[in-house]
Amino acid sequence: MYIESIRLNNFRNYESLEMNFDQGTNILYGDNAQGKTNILEAVYLAGTSKSHKGSKDREMIRFENEESHIRMMVKKGDLSYKIDMHLRKNKAKGVAINGLPIRKARELLGVVNLVFFSPEDLNIIKNGPGERRRFLDSELCQLDGVYITELAGYNHIVNQRNRLLKDCYMNPGLKSTLDVWDMQMVDYGKKIIGKREAFVQELNEIARGLHKGLTGGIEELEILYEPSVTAAEFEDKLSRNRERDLRMKLTSVGPHRDDFCVKVNGIDIRRYGSQGQQRTAALSLKLSEIYLVKKKIRDTPVLLLDDVLSELDSSRQTYLL
Repeated sequence: MYIESIRLNNFRNYESLEMNFDQGTNILYGDNAQGKTNILEAVYLAGTSKSHKGSKDREMIRFENEESHIRMMVKKGDLSYKIDMHLRKNKAKGVAINGLPIRKARELLGVVNLVFFSPEDLNIIKNGPGERRRFLDSELCQLDGVYITELAGYNHIVNQRNRLLKDCYMNPGLKSTLDVWDMQMVDYGKKIIGKREAFVQELNEIARGLHKGLTGGIEELEILYEPSVTAAEFEDKLSRNRERDLRMKLTSVGPHRDDFCVKVNGIDIRRYGSQGQQRTAALSLKLSEIYLVKKKIRDTPVLLLDDVLSELDSSRQTYLL
């Protein structure tokens, strides 16, 4: 698969832009602040419905405009796809595939598979657990359409439960309604925990081999899933923590508090690794994404590299290329 072309109107710094791409490697070059990253962001957004930077729709619309339009042409074997996306300041985005509007973002999945690699990704190891959860979720959402629904359902329930915990402070009579939310939360949460656990195991196998190549066989990488709670214990622990949650007005256990540990030669490099070790491990994780997607879809995903070479030494640049 490859991106044939993209057209932007009122997106970021572009009033109007149309670009055609080659089937092979495409290089965007120019001075700083010219909008190279914005083009990559538009490609990723059109393929996944989300900005790789977590930007909101209104933030990507060109200044003093009310809406933005992205049109991307994708080629997969003998099939062509046209993705049209409208971003609007005060409404949900509109998306159409080959002229047919879609209702949910998950319908966009599978049209094009993308792996985005930016300099910020090199900090995934040393950053907080939220960054590592986003890494897990972004990849699982591309590989498993059902996971998107389960994750969205779980996040909605956590938000509703947290709101209810706050309301219980003023109205204790609402406590009895927590049972309904807890039951749904456990149902969604167990599915998410199971899929994250399986994904980390698969990721571990691929990343270990890549990391050996990057380090000349000197370092042994290991990735360990660290769930906030196991699937088997989730229901019981959520119940036992209820009084604490009521005091804190927050849900204290569940997949929204998961993390994973990255070890090199048995040492947790989140805490004790050098910056070089952390970056090399992050590179192994990101490269693993390519192999995981390729294995799943039996095709090579589109790889977007955003100036990441400038952050790597020569040997790692060569390995990545």
